[in-house]
Amino acid sequence: MAKDIISYCSGTTAVNTDKRLMRLWSCIVLASLWLSACQNASTSDKQVFYYNEATGIATLDPAFAKNQSIMWATHQLYNTLVEIDSGLNIAPSLATRWDISADRRTYTFHIRPDICFHNSVAFPGGKGRRMTAHDIAYSLQRIVDKTTASSGAWIFNNRVAPDGFKAIDDTTFQLMLLRPFHPILGILSMQYCSIVPHEVVEYYGKEFRRHPCGTGPFQYKFWVEGQSLVLEKNPRYWEKDSSGKALPYLDAVHISFYDNKATEFLQFRQGRLSFINDIDASFKDEVLTKKGALREQWQHKIILHKHAYLNTEYFGILTDEKNTLLQKSPLRSKAVRQAINYAIDRRKLVMYLRNSIGIPAEAGIVPGGLPSRNEQLVKGYPYNPAKARELIEQAGLRYAAQWPMVKLLTIPVYADMASFVARELEEVGIKVQVEVVQKSLLLELTAHSNAFFFRASWIGDYPDAENYMAMFYSKNPAPPNYTRYNNPQFDRLYEQALEQTNDSLRYDLYRKMDQLVIDDAPVVPLFYDMVIHLVNPSVHHMQANALNLLELRNVTIQ
Repeated sequence: MAKDIISYCSGTTAVNTDKRLMRLWSCIVLASLWLSACQNASTSDKQVFYYNEATGIATLDPAFAKNQSIMWATHQLYNTLVEIDSGLNIAPSLATRWDISADRRTYTFHIRPDICFHNSVAFPGGKGRRMTAHDIAYSLQRIVDKTTASSGAWIFNNRVAPDGFKAIDDTTFQLMLLRPFHPILGILSMQYCSIVPHEVVEYYGKEFRRHPCGTGPFQYKFWVEGQSLVLEKNPRYWEKDSSGKALPYLDAVHISFYDNKATEFLQFRQGRLSFINDIDASFKDEVLTKKGALREQWQHKIILHKHAYLNTEYFGILTDEKNTLLQKSPLRSKAVRQAINYAIDRRKLVMYLRNSIGIPAEAGIVPGGLPSRNEQLVKGYPYNPAKARELIEQAGLRYAAQWPMVKLLTIPVYADMASFVARELEEVGIKVQVEVVQKSLLLELTAHSNAFFFRASWIGDYPDAENYMAMFYSKNPAPPNYTRYNNPQFDRLYEQALEQTNDSLRYDLYRKMDQLVIDDAPVVPLFYDMVIHLVNPSVHHMQANALNLLELRNVTIQ
C-alpha cells in the first residue's frame, strides 16, 4: 500500500528516505480524508458512486479479468475494440468500424485517432500518450504470451493464426483467424481484450496489477487493499452523450470491501452504498415476496432492477467412460441421469429458494435472450416424478437398496439448493448425500475428474450460444468441458457451426447440439439466472444488462 500511494502522489519512487516517509504520511492522510468523505454522499457536492465488492479484487490487470469483481473494476478503467450494447449487439468502441474478408478469416478494424491513455509516471513527463493500433496488437498478443500466464489465453486458442495480431498503421489493426469463427467479435468485447500501454506494463512488471492504465472513463486514484479502491473521472475521456456532453457524469467511483453480506446490506440501508448486486439468502425474504416483487415497506425506499442474465445454474454429471471409478456409479446410466432431471421441481425451487429470481430451466443449457432462441425451441425436462421412477426401473435400479450412495458436491452458498434437490431425488428412490466444500476445492475436483455430481454455473463470456456449446466439445479440456462429455455427432455439429456463415443455419445447429446434450443428460439445468440490483433512489440512468456488466458511463447521482 505504501509504495502504491507514494508513487501515485509523488509521480516517482526514486526519493530519499526522509522524503519518502513525509510523502507516505501525506498520502495516508489523503486516503483517510477520502475514506472519511466517502462515508456519506451528502458530505460532498461531488457525484460519487459507491459499491461494495464482498469477494475482494485480486488485480486490476485485465489480462486476469476472470471473475466479476475484476471485470467490473477493469470495465471502468479500460476500453476494448468493440463492446456489447444493451441489446446484445456488437457496437463500436475503440474501433469505429471494421471490414470482414470474403473468407471471413481476416478482420480489419479502423481505430479512433483521438484517444489517449491515462497519465502515468511511465510516460515521458507523466502524461498519457495517444493510443494506436500498435497498442491493440501488443495487448492482444500479451494475452496469448505464455510469460504473461493470462487466465484468458484460451479465448484465442486454435482460433487466431500465428502472428495474427497486426498493426497496419497507427489507425488500422488486422486480426487473422485460422478458420471462420463468428463469435470472434464477442470475444474481442471481453475485459481480457482491454487495451493497455506497453510502457506502463513494462515499467511496473508484476505490480501493473496495482497500477492500471487504460483509456476508460475512470482512472486509478488509490487502493488500500481490503479497505477501499477509488477511481476518479478521466478528464480526457473520449466518449460524449447524444447532446455532445463529455462522459462520464460521475466524478468518482468508490469501492469498499466488506466481506460480510449483512454489513453490506446495512451500509446500503443507511444510504452509504449506491446499489447492491443480488440479494443474500439471509435477507431476501425481508425484501422480496415469493413472486420476486419488492415488499410494501421497501417500495418507496429502494429501486428494484431485474434483467435476464446469460447465466445457467446447473448440476454437472461426469460422463467420462474411461474413468474406472465411474463404473461403480449409477450415474453412468443415461436413464438415471434423465430420471434425475425429471425428478426436480424447478418451479418450486426458483419460487421458494430464489424468491422467483430466475427462470426454471425446462429447456436446454443455453439461457434466454440470445438470437438462437434455444430456450424456446429445445425441449428439456418438466417436473415428472412418475417418469423418473419409470426410468429408474428401466435402469434396473427399482429398489433403493440397489443404489450406492450418490455424493453431490456443492459450495456453501448453494447448500440449501443441493439439499432441496437431494430431497426431491429421495422421493423417487435416489439416495443422495450432499457434501459442502469450498469453491476452490470444487474447481480442483471438477478439473481433475474427481467429482461425479457437482454444482456449477456457466456465465456467458459473449452473447453467442457457441459459448455454451463449447462446454461439451470433446476436444476441449476442463474448463470448459467439466462433464467430459463425448459425443461424435455433437462434435461434428459443433465443427460445422464454426464454419457456418449463415446465421439461421448456425442457430439451427446450436439448437440441435443443445438438444443432444439435454437428451444425453450430462447436466441437470436448474434455472436461468436473473440480474437483480437494489438501487438507491438517488442513482439515475443505471441499467442492468444480460452480461451483468457494471455500466457507469451514463449514471448520475441526484
